[in-house]
Amino acid sequence: MKVAFASTDKIHIDEHFGRAEQFYIWDISSDSAEFNGIVQVKSEGDDEADRIEARCSGLEECALVYVAEIGGPAAARLVAKKIHPLKSKDRAPIQETVTKLQEVLQGNPPPWLRKAMLKK
Repeated sequence: MKVAFASTDKIHIDEHFGRAEQFYIWDISSDSAEFNGIVQVKSEGDDEADRIEARCSGLEECALVYVAEIGGPAAARLVAKKIHPLKSKDRAPIQETVTKLQEVLQGNPPPWLRKAMLKK
């Protein structure tokens, strides 16, 4: 599944969803993880809803999005697009988060994660 990470330094999950200018995309499965590229998002729009929609549309192929913070309207918009937002605590390293996610996938993932894994 594709997973997006909001980061300012390419190493830690440390950016607010609404301020992120780019997301780092990984393809992650239980037995492999590979950096897939960077999605640039536009901050343009007449109002907050337009800016949220622009960010969400750039992440449509992702099943999960890790961020440092996210507002309620943005989280709701992601969920409506079947993208699960996750807040990272304490600037977690992306590589460490990828490894932990793989460990969960190798075991018995919770129902919400199993559902996210089915996203095409």
